[in-house]
Amino acid sequence: MDLELIQRVGITAARRGAEVLRSRFGNISEYEVKKKGAIDLVTEADTASEERIIETIRATFPDHAILAEESGTNAGASDLMWFIDPLDGTTNFAHQLALYAVSIAFALNGQITVGVVLNPVSGELFTATAGKGARLNEKPVQVSSIASVSNSLLVTGFPYNVRDILQPVMTRLANCLQASQGIRRLGSAALDLCYVACGRFEGFWEQNLKPWDTAAGALIAREAGAVVTDFANHPYTIDKKEILATNGRIHREMIALLELKDEA
Repeated sequence: MDLELIQRVGITAARRGAEVLRSRFGNISEYEVKKKGAIDLVTEADTASEERIIETIRATFPDHAILAEESGTNAGASDLMWFIDPLDGTTNFAHQLALYAVSIAFALNGQITVGVVLNPVSGELFTATAGKGARLNEKPVQVSSIASVSNSLLVTGFPYNVRDILQPVMTRLANCLQASQGIRRLGSAALDLCYVACGRFEGFWEQNLKPWDTAAGALIAREAGAVVTDFANHPYTIDKKEILATNGRIHREMIALLELKDEA
């Protein structure tokens, strides 16, 4: 499999999806915002971006399978699978907050081997191919060297069902807030992971994400030197419901902070 070609097509697809998003950003009156859940939004920009991305991939790889956020599974060879989030940060986008991304990943035989995350606003393009490191606009990136949570800037997100699991979410947030230098909540898991990869954050955690949210970003983070696990310190896979990505140096501390102790 020509992974360089896979990456080139992924980058082209991300850029074409980003064109759609930029053309519609700020024009809320021109498209409808719908609710998939109480706080889970979808816009016509999501679906239009996804259509452009799939069209671009299909032009070169018509037999590949695709799992996309809005259209679900698109049939193809199951050992050649693309994961697409056409607009990661829909709530930000709908509220005209210029912080969102296009995320595209490719898996060969179930293993994520290529990741592409593009910020349409800043133009920052994060890429990674398994075993070849991570890059930001073609320049190698790596995680930070900070060795303690007390000196770390962390980032998190809240799942769409946060109201149903509020207590454990808030307990973990409080633990990390007390221990760290600070916490941010950007609204795009793909960018959160990429920002760990390039050293802007030391750690990121979230739960109940979907495969298209993390497939590209997790690979990019790992290739930059991050440790990516679940909250129990087991290796992360995209079907898991918890993700913790750190620079490695603070990972044990973060695992302890995310542990929910029984209050007997």
